[in-house]
Amino acid sequence: MADNQKQRIIQEFVPGRQVTLAHIITSPTRVLYAKLGLFDGAGAIGIFTITPSEAAMIAADVASKAARVQIGFVDRFNGSLLITGETGDVEAAMNGVLAVLCGKMGYTPTPITRT
Repeated sequence: MADNQKQRIIQEFVPGRQVTLAHIITSPTRVLYAKLGLFDGAGAIGIFTITPSEAAMIAADVASKAARVQIGFVDRFNGSLLITGETGDVEAAMNGVLAVLCGKMGYTPTPITRT
């Protein structure tokens, strides 16, 4: 390549099928609900990050059918899902999502963590 020619590099992000975060906040403060825009939220908060991002829609559907939880936020462009409800229900919903995505659809799992 001649010295006067510029080299162009193209980088792409190609996500695999994976659940990259599954976390339960068991006793969030009211301030945290407000900062997240969850003004009607109560109980625990369950957080998922999923790639590809469109799978967040599937996760929201599964979670809402698996337990008595409310969908606080779903972002099909970034793969984020927030659910709220009693801690046991949030955990059941999260286990349901992992069972479908990882057990039936071949996604790479992550453990459910909690604080």
